[in-house]
Parts: sequence; structure tokens; C-alpha cells
Amino acid sequence: MPLQAQTEARSAVSMIDASIDEQFHGTIRPGSGEARLLLAQARNAAYAQAAQGRIGDGVALLYNALEMAPMSVDLLSDVGALLLAAGQLKDAALYAHRAVELSPQHAPSLYTLGFALSGLGEVKAAIEVLSILNEGQALEMLRRDSPELMAIVDSELLRLQAA
Repeated sequence: MPLQAQTEARSAVSMIDASIDEQFHGTIRPGSGEARLLLAQARNAAYAQAAQGRIGDGVALLYNALEMAPMSVDLLSDVGALLLAAGQLKDAALYAHRAVELSPQHAPSLYTLGFALSGLGEVKAAIEVLSILNEGQALEMLRRDSPELMAIVDSELLRLQAA
């Protein structure tokens, strides 16, 4: 990545971090439109950092955002997804599990939890989670938002069941 683009990306991340910090200290009302916008910006910036190979920076942004909204299913799920991508399976499972506790049919969280458990060798638990993902509201969410992952889920479920 060219130096100017890196500088611009770091500047954007710093601004979002400052905005999250400002919200956390009470100048922006939690739950307001401005707060939702800041959370969306933090999530987008975190994934942009991860796409540039800076998963740790992306996770750090999400941790800061979680201080402001610790019960956000989307933030918990995003942290889990980035940790899964980084190979930190135990931590990925922890965050995904917290998100699933808050929203049992949240497809992205079920996906992360299922694959983290599979990677940890917890076959029975992974089968249970991926089976939940493969039915009902979770399946509809997966089909709507990430249809390309359906075959991957099916394949992993079959692999685990054959083990």
C-alpha cells in the first residue's frame, strides 16, 4: 500500500477512535443516529484494516467500539470473525458465543462459533452450532446475506459428521 494511502487510513482510524472515545465519555447520546453511524464507521474501518493485513488494528477498533456498546451483537460478531481470521480460535469462539447468547439465530455469529469450535476440535459442539445455522431464521439470514457460505457450511457439517 502506498505511503499516502497508509497515512490516510491511519488518519481515518484515529478520527473514528476519537469519535468513539467522545461518545463513550458522554458527548454523544448512546443509541442516537450519530452513535449508530459511529458504530457503522468503526465496523467498516475495522474490516478495512483487516483487508490491509492489519487484523490487530481492526480488532482494536472494535474493542474500543465495544466499550460504547458492549451488548452489540454486530460488534461482538465482528470481533469474533476477525479473531477467527487471525487464527485465535478460543477468543473467536468466546465473542461469537456472547453474540449468540444475545441473538441465538444470528447467522454470522453462528458461522464464526461453529468454525472456531471445529478448529478447536470440539466436534459435537461444532455440529450442534452448524446444524442450528442450517435451519430456520439463521438459515434465512445466511441465505439472504451470504449465500456463498452455504456450501461451505454444508461441507463442514458433513465433514464433522463423518469424523
